[in-house]
Amino acid sequence: MNEFLAKEVVQLFIRLLAAALLGAAIGYEREFRGKGAGVRTHMLVCMGACIFMLISKYGFADSPRFDAARVAAGVVSGIGFLGGGLIIKGKTNLVTGLTTAAGLWVTGAIGLGAGSGMVAMSALATLLVLVCMDILNAWHFKLGDRTVNVTFSSKDDKAITNAVEKLGKQVDNFFLSKKDDTYRVEIILHVPKKEKPLELLERLKQVEGVQLESME
Repeated sequence: MNEFLAKEVVQLFIRLLAAALLGAAIGYEREFRGKGAGVRTHMLVCMGACIFMLISKYGFADSPRFDAARVAAGVVSGIGFLGGGLIIKGKTNLVTGLTTAAGLWVTGAIGLGAGSGMVAMSALATLLVLVCMDILNAWHFKLGDRTVNVTFSSKDDKAITNAVEKLGKQVDNFFLSKKDDTYRVEIILHVPKKEKPLELLERLKQVEGVQLESME
C-alpha cells in the first residue's frame, strides 16, 4: 500500500515538475523578447493549471457526479481574463500583446495536459509553441513589407530627434512620452522586404544615449 502511494506521489510530482519546466521554456522566450509576462508568469500559469487538473482528476474521483472537464473549462476562462490584461492598445492605435496573451492561454492548456498525464503531448505542444513564436517570427520578417513597432528611451531630447532622423522616411507614426527625466518613444515603421531588422538596430546603436526597449 505504501509503495502504491509513493508511486502515486512521484507520478504527480513528475507531472507538476514537467508543467513548471514547460511553462518556463515558453516564458523564457517571451522574457528574452522583453515582454511583460516572462518566466515566472508562465511557470505559475502552467503549474496552476496542472494543479487544478490534478485536483479535479484525483481529488473528486469518488464523487458520483465526477467531471474533470468542468475544472478545465474554468481554468481556460480564467486564463483568458488574465491574458486580456496583456493586450494593450496604445495611443498610436497599435494593438500589442496579442501573441503573449495567446501564448499564456496555450501555456494553461499545456499545464492541463501535463496534469492529466499527457506529458509527452504537452512537451510536443511546447516545442510547437516555441517554433511558432521564434522561427515563424523570423520568417514573417522575410515575407515582404511589414509594420514594425520600435520602442526606445533616452534622457536626451536631442538623441531622440537624432534617432527618429536615422530611421528616416520609414516612420509612419510615433508617440512621445516623458516620465521623470526620461523620454520614451514608440515608433511605427514601414519596413521594406530588402531591409533586415538588424539594420534598424544598427541605426539606433549609432545614436548615443538611446536605449532600445523592444522591437516587434
